[in-house]
Amino acid sequence: MQKLEREGFKDIQVSAHAPDADFPEHRHDLATAHVVLEGELTITDATGTRTVHPGERFDVSAGTVHAARCGPGGCTFLMGVKDA
Repeated sequence: MQKLEREGFKDIQVSAHAPDADFPEHRHDLATAHVVLEGELTITDATGTRTVHPGERFDVSAGTVHAARCGPGGCTFLMGVKDA
């Protein structure tokens, strides 16, 4: 969390989701950073699909269309936002 804060991310929160929770295509007005704490999260955007595991991070630029889905064990991640 401190690393995200040093990089200028704010409103950092822990978000926990049920198994196979689905986040259809969407976009954010601000840049986001996510660090998976438990489970796995599969992200799909214009560059392809990748699965993120505990301890791994992925960032999404402001305005980027993306979708996500938690793994069969659910997922918990940190998420912070910052101006683009």
